[in-house]
Amino acid sequence: MTQAYADTAHTNGYEFTQGSGYQLPEYPFQPPPELISGQPGHYPVVIVGAGITGLTLACALAQYGVAAVVLDEDNTVGVKGASSRGICYTQKSLEIFQRLGIYDRIAAKGVQWSVGRTFAGADEVYAFDLRQQSAYNLSSQPPFINIQQFYIEGYLVERIQALGHVDLRWRSRVTGFRQDADGATLAVTTPAGDYELRADHVIDATGSHSPFRAWVGASVTAKKGDDRWCIADVRFTKRPPVERHTWIEAPFNENRAVWQHLMGDEVWRIDYQMAPDSDPAQVSREDVVRERLARQFGADTEVEIVWVGPYAYRSECIDRMRHGRVFFMGDSAKVVSPFGARGGNTGIADADNLAWKLAAVLGGRAPAYLLESYHEERHEAARQNVLVTNRTARFLRPGSPMEKRFRDAAISLARQHLFARQFVNTGRMAVANSYTQSRVCAGTGGLSVQNVALRWADGSTGQVNDLLRWADGRLLVLLFGTASHAALQRLRALSASGAVRCVQVLGPADPAGATEHVRDPQGHLQGACHVFGHAWALVRPDSYVAATGESVDGALVQAISQALGLQEERA
Repeated sequence: MTQAYADTAHTNGYEFTQGSGYQLPEYPFQPPPELISGQPGHYPVVIVGAGITGLTLACALAQYGVAAVVLDEDNTVGVKGASSRGICYTQKSLEIFQRLGIYDRIAAKGVQWSVGRTFAGADEVYAFDLRQQSAYNLSSQPPFINIQQFYIEGYLVERIQALGHVDLRWRSRVTGFRQDADGATLAVTTPAGDYELRADHVIDATGSHSPFRAWVGASVTAKKGDDRWCIADVRFTKRPPVERHTWIEAPFNENRAVWQHLMGDEVWRIDYQMAPDSDPAQVSREDVVRERLARQFGADTEVEIVWVGPYAYRSECIDRMRHGRVFFMGDSAKVVSPFGARGGNTGIADADNLAWKLAAVLGGRAPAYLLESYHEERHEAARQNVLVTNRTARFLRPGSPMEKRFRDAAISLARQHLFARQFVNTGRMAVANSYTQSRVCAGTGGLSVQNVALRWADGSTGQVNDLLRWADGRLLVLLFGTASHAALQRLRALSASGAVRCVQVLGPADPAGATEHVRDPQGHLQGACHVFGHAWALVRPDSYVAATGESVDGALVQAISQALGLQEERA
């Protein structure tokens, strides 16, 4: 007799929820072939967890034509009891989603913003406009879009289904794992029975309660604080500005912090900092939440409570993001406080980083060593994001009298002096992390390339992502400016090798020397690639520069070899 399948448990204290809630899609369970045949199947890639990280990886692999299986214990998107969850998606994530084919749906449903304001009491002490900052101002995508996480996950599911190659298996809980020299074996429980399957590579995208950490003996550096928050997703008659507003000491919240964002469907996310010893059940009661909202927006404001949930956070970073055949990504690899939108966005970047490397190795275009660079690059990003968010957490919830004095002084100075506003830390907004320790990037590489606009040979408009899709998982050589006949011949030879695709990038009046050429009339593409004058840039499928140089010579060949992990493999 088959034991009843246990429903997915609530997480992070979200069992204390209130409100009318969101309507989430439900996906049917389909008995897998292993249950029919009684034999374990073998797959190149198995992804465990269909959250935003796992689905991003699955969608990228599907676009590269790589076969994969996704296992998720639930039958819907979002998190059990946590509905909206992540809401702020940074430009790099939006560029990735544009490449995957779902950006237009995100832009249509979500809310764009670039202005943020920080208040202490009634005083505005800091403001920024991300569109004026060089890290954001070249891309075809905006600095941020606010949208409920489950929408993006739902769009990814539908895109994966349209692309094929990936088998999405709902209500499939992984209950055991072992690995050996020939592969990994996963034990899976479903409503129709248990089975096993084999995989060459296993990706753990199960989140902060990952069982794989214990199964592989992974060590984790962790820190737990006592900061408590309560989310209120609401619709109301008063419509604040479409900006990120934060209060360090909100007079309407007992001088504790408050965050205010607009999301899709005219729903506002309000995050209230609670007392460290607060009872999650009490602070999330509807009458208590309504009283809190009335203090902020006025008693005459009509409010529809869509969803309420208390949460606490902790800081964690796994010490290695690869253990044998298992790759950790998203919250299974690191957990950060939500300040600056460095949680889900980091997981999306994890997925984009690993996807092209798996496709290159499985497609025979790169050696297995290339996969080692996933840890080198994304662990550096994880450590940086943990460090940055921990600093914000300490500013918002000082851990000592000295930290409290520093915060008071910073706020006091910021009210009067521009120079002091940089010390007011309510969240350093997420940007694409640079890679300074990667052995597959040259010293000139490791920087993200924004998805800037360009002109095709016929004068029509394109984007960097169009070039990356054309390269189809291969490295992309961009040669800027006119070039000698010999240099163009070398580029043709490189293209013929199959390892790279080559494109000449010209100014508005430069004569074309290569058949594959585009125009960069304002120099934005050159700026995005961090080069000047006559130069080349080697761009990876995840839109990062692997290396730059001036002459089409042996240095370019060496850079290609390094970017694919060939040099380390030989060593």
